[in-house]
Amino acid sequence: MSLPGTRTSDYDFELPEEQIAQRPLERRDASRLMVVDRASGTISHRTFGDIAELLEPQDVLVVNRTRVMRARLLGTRASGARAEILLLKPLGEGRYEAMVNPGGKLKPGRRVDIAPGFSVEIVEITERGTRIVRLESELPVDDAIERFGRVPLPPYIERPDAPEDAERYQTVFAREAGSVAAPTAGLHFTTDLLAALAALGVARAEVLLHVGAGTFKPVEVEDPAQHVMHEEWYSVSDETAATINARRAAGGRAWAVGTTSVRTLESAATPEGLVRAGDGDTRIFLRPPYAFRAVDRVVTNFHLPRSTLIMLVAAFAGYDLTMRAYRTAVDAGYRFYSYGDAMAIL
Repeated sequence: MSLPGTRTSDYDFELPEEQIAQRPLERRDASRLMVVDRASGTISHRTFGDIAELLEPQDVLVVNRTRVMRARLLGTRASGARAEILLLKPLGEGRYEAMVNPGGKLKPGRRVDIAPGFSVEIVEITERGTRIVRLESELPVDDAIERFGRVPLPPYIERPDAPEDAERYQTVFAREAGSVAAPTAGLHFTTDLLAALAALGVARAEVLLHVGAGTFKPVEVEDPAQHVMHEEWYSVSDETAATINARRAAGGRAWAVGTTSVRTLESAATPEGLVRAGDGDTRIFLRPPYAFRAVDRVVTNFHLPRSTLIMLVAAFAGYDLTMRAYRTAVDAGYRFYSYGDAMAIL
C-alpha cells in the first residue's frame, strides 16, 4: 500500500471555478497570505503586506529576476486562416522552439505572417511535437516580439490579455526576458515592500530561471516517478551564492520566493546545503519524500491539482499539512493560481 502523497491522485482537490483569479487585485500586496507553520501545524491568515513581520534581519529573500516575453504571436497562414505561435526557448540567430496552433497545418516550410515585415517560418518538428521556427523581421527580432507579441496568460485565465497585464504579469524585479510564464509568487511584492525588508536588514539575492510552458503540464501518470519532468534553464551568480551561504551560516534563513527559486536553489545545492554558483538546465522534480538542502522558508501561490508544483509544496510542508492548507484555502474563499493569493510556509 502506497504512502499518502506518493500517488498523483493524492493531489486532487475540488476548486470552485469562481475562485480561479482572472485579474490581479488593484494593489499587488493586497492579496491574502496564508501562513503555514510546519513546526506547529497551525494555519493563520494575514495580508501579503504583513510578510515583513515574518522575516528576521539576518534572513535572505531569494527572488527570480526572469522577465516574461511577449511570447504569444498571433497571425495568419497563406490561406488567410488564423494561427498562433507560442515561443518557448530562444535557440539563437532568430530561431526558437515553439508550440503552434493548428499543429496539423503548420508543417516545415509553412509561414505565418504576424505583422507587416514580421513573419515566422516553420523549420522542423521536434521529437516532443514542438516546432523549431525562424523569426524574420525588418526590426531586430527582440524588438519585433516586444512590439507585436501578446502577454502569454495561463490557459486558466479565460480572457484575452489586456494592457494592464503587460505590467501586472511581471514582477517588479523582472530584468532578463526568457520566460513564458511569470514566477507568480513574486507578483505580490512592491518596491515599497522590498524597501521595507531592506530597511529591516533582510538581504535580497537574485537567481534566474526561465519558466517554460511545461510548468502547466499536469502529471498524467499515477506514479509521479514515471512523469517526464520539463527542463528549465537556471543561473546562480557568485554574488548570490555567497550572500545566501553567508546569511545561512550566520543563522539566517533562506526565503525562496516561488517554486522557480526553490527549484533553482535545490538544483544548485551541494549535499551539505551550500549553494554553488553556475548555470545549466534542470529537470529536478521535488516531491515527497525529499530533504531540502538550501531552502528554509517558501513563499508560493496556490497551484493546480495533480501538478508538479503542488507536489513540491507537499515535499516542503508535508503532504497532510499541504492538503489541509488547500482545503482551508478553498473553504475560506482564497483566490487561486497566477493572479491569486499566496502562502508562506514557515
